[in-house]
Amino acid sequence: MTYNRLTPDLTSRISAIVGPDAIFTDNESLTIYGKDETEDLKFPPDIVVKPTSAKQISEILKLANQHRVPVTPRGGGTGLSGGALAVHGGICLSMEKFNHILEIDEKNFQAIVEPGVVTQTFQEELEKRGLCYPPDPASRGSCHLGGNLAECSGGPRAVKYGVTKDYVLGLEVVLPTGEVINTGGRTLKNVSGYNLTQLIIGSEGTLAVITKIVFRLIPLPKLRKVMLVAFSSLEDAAETVAEIFQRGVTPSALEL
Repeated sequence: MTYNRLTPDLTSRISAIVGPDAIFTDNESLTIYGKDETEDLKFPPDIVVKPTSAKQISEILKLANQHRVPVTPRGGGTGLSGGALAVHGGICLSMEKFNHILEIDEKNFQAIVEPGVVTQTFQEELEKRGLCYPPDPASRGSCHLGGNLAECSGGPRAVKYGVTKDYVLGLEVVLPTGEVINTGGRTLKNVSGYNLTQLIIGSEGTLAVITKIVFRLIPLPKLRKVMLVAFSSLEDAAETVAEIFQRGVTPSALEL
């Protein structure tokens, strides 16, 4: 696929959408947003844009689509797959200003959040209310929930609780052509039509830009215990792990 470079005219039109304080073209910004935690990968964008609303994103994507300028959504930049890098240049769409927890529904075990919320911040806020969002990627202290969806992140607790896709009920997203749509819903049994929510999860920002997330939550576990066991060989450790599951015990996390 052939892409076009960003022109001064398009830059000016983007500035008119988000305001001049929300676009960055200086070398320092382009360098910072041109890398993530993937080793030896550097792809500076032509511009970094920090929108604050789905409407702004819609207008930017319409403009970029019309002029065939690539757009790369970006969260916390903690990924190891290069998914947040502007490989073809163009626009880096930073979602860091979408950082609000919009609703926590304690009665129905649900929450609505924006994609720029840091995972650990979200989890700590839930714990105050006796609720839990289990996925625990190693970078949870700095990664964003939108990035977790884009990569379908997991963590040590995946062995018992699953990964990101298991806790998403619905989304608000902006399509490449600028349409704002909602997928899924707020009911556990939502089986009508195509499952667009699960299609978008793990797509690394290639299908849509996520602007809101509806999460399913669980009660916060009442007890937490940690056990350290030493083995004389890797084989013994592997056999023990298998036996643990065979006996019907599922630890919340298990690492060798």
